Amino acid sequence: MQIIKVENLKKHYDYYQKDQGLKSSLKNMVKRKKMKKEAVNGISFNVDAGEIVGFIGPNGAGKTTTLKMLSGILFPTSGIATVGGFVPWERKKAFKMGFSIVMGQKTQLNWDLPAIESFNLNKCIYEVNDDEYKKTVDELIELLGVQSLLKTQVRRLSLGERMKMELIAALVHKPKIIFLDEPTIGLDFMSQKTIREFIRKYNEENGATILLTSHYMNDIESLCKRAIVINEGNIVYDGNLEDIRSESDANIEDAIAKMYEKGEGEQGENSENT
Repeated sequence: MQIIKVENLKKHYDYYQKDQGLKSSLKNMVKRKKMKKEAVNGISFNVDAGEIVGFIGPNGAGKTTTLKMLSGILFPTSGIATVGGFVPWERKKAFKMGFSIVMGQKTQLNWDLPAIESFNLNKCIYEVNDDEYKKTVDELIELLGVQSLLKTQVRRLSLGERMKMELIAALVHKPKIIFLDEPTIGLDFMSQKTIREFIRKYNEENGATILLTSHYMNDIESLCKRAIVINEGNIVYDGNLEDIRSESDANIEDAIAKMYEKGEGEQGENSENT
């Protein structure tokens, strides 16, 4: 059963060009040159229930913009999409109760409070009953091994520890659809491995559908059988991950090359921040 359906989805941004210097600034006050950025340019794909799909491409390819449209954060310029039977940007309550999004470079946790307080807040937001909340959170805490950190201020946690707490907060209501945007970015090897194992186990036990973006090919290769490659707002490959390197299409080769030339796609060593 297809749980995510995307057809000719587009997102364009308007912006104004400005040259350097005072003269250019004064000129822009009278007349500005309007430009258009095609962040996502008519993409189409479907995702079956229970799949983990890798959504990959270089910086600026349109990955995060796509996830934001599918989660209802952004309105598209045009196109059609349904997630769990709902149009995301209509933001209906039933839709919001059934999915979750985790962004590695943004936090949903209260910086000045222990993470457990954010878990409790999400319990109320998602209307989870006390017994179900305790059972779910206890399971997640044990799986990620963060029992000793629950009373620690979020700002005092390392990046890896905070990422684990982000995942727990996002899964309090046991969503069936999850968008993960670079969940292992900046983490050391062991933290990445722990989070990958957790994602795999959550998918297996709950049948969750996961769309995963990552700059680390180890994440994609260890979790996904299927990959969608996006480059400059266009999908250039959608198929079996094992076949991706045997494709001779220049657009696919360009996308992969851009990922690696910027140091993406490779696991960084000792990259965890505190």
